[in-house]
Amino acid sequence: MNTVSCFDPLYLHKPQFTDITMKKITLLFALVCSCVFTLQGQEDTTYWKKDFRAGISFNQASFSDNWTGGGVNSIGLNAFLNYKANYARDIHSWDNEIDLAYGVLSNEGQSSRKSLDRVFLDTKYGRELSSKWIFFTSLSLLTQFADGFAYDQVRSNGETYDSLISSLFAPAFVTSSWGFEYNPADFFKVRIGPFSPRLTFVNNDRLSDLGAYGVDPGDNLRAEWLAFQLLADFNKDIAENLNLKWKYILFSNYEELELDKVDHRLDLILAAKVNSFLDVSLGLIAIYDFDQVDELQFSQALNMGIVYKFKNYED
Repeated sequence: MNTVSCFDPLYLHKPQFTDITMKKITLLFALVCSCVFTLQGQEDTTYWKKDFRAGISFNQASFSDNWTGGGVNSIGLNAFLNYKANYARDIHSWDNEIDLAYGVLSNEGQSSRKSLDRVFLDTKYGRELSSKWIFFTSLSLLTQFADGFAYDQVRSNGETYDSLISSLFAPAFVTSSWGFEYNPADFFKVRIGPFSPRLTFVNNDRLSDLGAYGVDPGDNLRAEWLAFQLLADFNKDIAENLNLKWKYILFSNYEELELDKVDHRLDLILAAKVNSFLDVSLGLIAIYDFDQVDELQFSQALNMGIVYKFKNYED
């Protein structure tokens, strides 16, 4: 296995806030509008449960020239889209989810930088075995929209540069999982997949040449055929107008059964509803992946913005 914690220098020109933001936000909201029109044009049946959420949040800070407390003028914009369409009839079920998010932050004197970037697609067929257990097979994709950089790296001559460390489909994880799912309640489920082969794509020659994300140097693909995956999903209103949602994924390659080589990812969102369209949310992402960095990674964000929601069923 090849572990890359710091990639070789690669400086790329990056568009300013207005360019990169408008392209990504426009794409995301084109998807939002497409989903909204599709939802409104469909006839609901008793077999389909549909849950659509999309929103945009804005944050800004500015200081006068004589502000003695210190600070940097900044502007940020985040957008997200989550759509679930779940079918159930007799002993058969088919669950589908699209989860997209993108955010940009621009501080005065710096180029724009990503604050959030996620593309997650998941589809799962299930066959009921009992009131709480089903046999399932699923297919999922996890990647990102845009390039990611390690900023302000320093060369030996003191010059700073931004090093490319990720991009669209670099990496991308495609996992097919087979196993059993435990559903003790509508708001909580656990998938246990003892057979979960995963393909890791690194669709960038520079990164693949470095052996990034566990691929052999020069290869764009890594296949892990014998692997285990556990996925836990929780989504519940824990108080009036307060929702807690989290998703935890554990992945382990049977050929490397060592505790420090087990992958973990936790996505958590705590959202408070202010009114019909306004939400305040606190988000946390924690990742441990030995093929990326041999230490725990964290990302946290606090947002307030406009949210559109649609459901064709009552909880």
